[in-house]
Amino acid sequence: MSDQPLTPIEIGLTAAIVAMNGQVKGQANSQITSNEPLILTAAGDDGLTGLPFGPFDALRHRTFEIGLRAWVQEQTGLRLGYVEQLYTFGDRGRHAQPGDTEVHVASIGYLALTRVTDEAVRTPGASFAPWYRFFPWEDWRKQPPEIIARDILPELTRWAAQSETDAPPRPLSRRDRVRLYFGTDGAPWDEERVLDRYELMYEAGLVEEARRDSRPAALARKSQPSLGVSMRFDHRRILATAIARLRAKLKYRPVVFELLRDEFTLTELQHTVEAISGRHLHKQNFRRLVENTALVEPTGLTSTQTGGRPAALFRFRREVLQERPAPGLRVRARH
Repeated sequence: MSDQPLTPIEIGLTAAIVAMNGQVKGQANSQITSNEPLILTAAGDDGLTGLPFGPFDALRHRTFEIGLRAWVQEQTGLRLGYVEQLYTFGDRGRHAQPGDTEVHVASIGYLALTRVTDEAVRTPGASFAPWYRFFPWEDWRKQPPEIIARDILPELTRWAAQSETDAPPRPLSRRDRVRLYFGTDGAPWDEERVLDRYELMYEAGLVEEARRDSRPAALARKSQPSLGVSMRFDHRRILATAIARLRAKLKYRPVVFELLRDEFTLTELQHTVEAISGRHLHKQNFRRLVENTALVEPTGLTSTQTGGRPAALFRFRREVLQERPAPGLRVRARH
């Protein structure tokens, strides 16, 4: 065994806290359109945008989740509802600069869902921002994003054509990963591969985080393409993981109702599912799916805020949680 002292490790907790703009009362940012998924962000001392995060105190908090809930409430005033653990992010260099020998930080990422208002966020510099600001290539609701064909695929194609002799061995070649993750050459677009796409772009040196982390592919570039807003440390990787998890979870758990008001129209429900998945859904097919899954029930009331005829209001039917193990919305996108 080596006599060299081990590098001390600190455990951090990082939260991807999601809300829907169409459901958040008091959302005052006029630059954010309705029915947008929002992520709570906090500005750091380095001027970069990041996710809320803080250390785990083993003396104060019995579990990681208790610690997460406690410091989020202390720092932002928010009482989190739905929370689930994502993954442990501990890659070397994620919180360090070259030459640093200080404590290494391993962060446990969490996905949290809330219906809060911007006014409830007490921390200066903390606010909700559209998550597609950080991942503009993931929003396919209207059409395939122009940024993919214009800026991403040409760069990835050139990178994939380079020799892979110096790269670690992988089951799939660079070309195959580009095809599968970005849906080229007849492959379908899979909305759940958010993290795969980000990791591929990071490996190819296309995102600012790769240049900041001194990755060879990024340093070899003469110029850096502008591909979404970068984040502190590896927070965009954590956010990509959270988006992928939520998109997958929609299909087998009723988590979407954690983002909706207690009473909602079917149009609000569809727009929320579309906003999260980044895909446009066929209206009649979606309504048949909602009816067949028996996830909602009518309240007997109507809403006059739709701009047209009054729309029926529904609520989540919680009995479904007792009736079957996977009550989700297995939606199919309209191409």
